Order: sequence, then structure tokens, then C-alpha cells
Amino acid sequence: SEAKPTKEETPKGISPVKAKKTPSPADAERRKLRPGSGGEKPPEEPPFTYQLKAVPLKFVKEMKDIVLKEAESVGSSAIFEVLISPSTAITSWMKDGSNIRESPKHKFIADGKDRKLHIIDVQLSDAGEYTCVLRLGNKEKTSTAKLIVEGNP
Repeated sequence: SEAKPTKEETPKGISPVKAKKTPSPADAERRKLRPGSGGEKPPEEPPFTYQLKAVPLKFVKEMKDIVLKEAESVGSSAIFEVLISPSTAITSWMKDGSNIRESPKHKFIADGKDRKLHIIDVQLSDAGEYTCVLRLGNKEKTSTAKLIVEGNP
């Protein structure tokens, strides 16, 4: 008899915007992170190991627009995600051209090459254009996507 796969597992790639879970999103994110992976600082290694070959600075996966319907989305969270290379590059986030600071509203998650901007408790005012700025040495790349909050008809 064949074991049937359970339908319980959420397929990867489905964003957790609609799921109303009891543990706070921050807890869930924390569990996923490996302890000690700040993501921003390379491990203490002699600097020359990074200079051996110039790694091109790039977004392996660019940001995607997020569209939320106002009624069901207010109070939920939105997560912009990019995959970058190399993991030693530094990411910062902007909304409509001005820098976002980390706050109870905006969480920055860095796990190796995986960088996320977690917008908590989305309101209409959070709609806009979000940019991830990637820096390494004197090079810079950006990836931009929109958070669209659609009002009720």
C-alpha cells in the first residue's frame, strides 16, 4: 500500500500573509534562523579569502510585488524577500526612496544569502515602493517591488 503524502504541509512559495497563527510571526522567524547567523558579518576569516576571486554582486532572486486586499490584509504582515550573492554583501531597505529603520513595524531578517523585510501589521499607509539596496565594497545593486493595498470597491 502506498503512503499518501499528507495535505497538511504548506507548499513552499506560499506567502504566510493569510494564515492566522497564534505564535507571533517574529517567533516563527526566529525558530527558522540558525543560532548565531547574523548574516551581516562574515565569519572571522583572514580577509584574503574573500579576494581570491571577485564574486559578482547580484540578486539571485529579486523582490516581487505584494498585493493585499484591504479588508483582509489590515493587521496582517507582508514579507519582501530577496536572495543575494555573495552572502557577505550588506543589505538595507528603503520605502519610497527613504531608509527604513528596524522597528516593531519593520523587521529585517538576514540568514546567509536570504534577506527579508517583514512588515508587521500592514496598514493602508504601508503601501508604496520598497527597495532592497545591496552593497559590497564600492559596488551597489538595487531590487524594487511594490506593496499594493487595494481598497474595497
